[in-house]
Amino acid sequence: MSNHNLIGLNQDGVTKLTGLLNKLLANYQILYMNTRGFHWNVRGDNFFELHAKFEETYNDLLTKVDEIAERILTLSERPLHSFSAYIERASINEERDITDGKQGIAHLLSSYQELIKEQREILSLAGEIEDEGTASLMSDYIKEQEKTIWMLGAYLNK
Repeated sequence: MSNHNLIGLNQDGVTKLTGLLNKLLANYQILYMNTRGFHWNVRGDNFFELHAKFEETYNDLLTKVDEIAERILTLSERPLHSFSAYIERASINEERDITDGKQGIAHLLSSYQELIKEQREILSLAGEIEDEGTASLMSDYIKEQEKTIWMLGAYLNK
């Protein structure tokens, strides 16, 4: 009996990989909700700029949430789908009542740093099990988010 899933990948490797992808999904969901809160509650001199930026960011995060969940399904596993599971698995903390734009940007910066760390781990494992689809997805995210980190750091004068 074959130990491969529908797309021909070794199931043992896929199980480990989808565990990491589910943690990544949880982090994206928490960051998505945090960013919605920043968008809704931001105040101050940079309101218009940051209100728009946070909206752009949460729309991008929502797209990635769907892509990650669908990748898990493509790998013949189940994505997490409850907020209690997200809170339990996430390494990004839930943020509440942030109205200061720089605090929101600082949270985005540290969150993207965490995401990149996890995505590099997933990229490495995907390469080991010859999962080009997941590797490509992670590579695209990493490239995009490295630039985002640079921009967020520049905004914060880091």
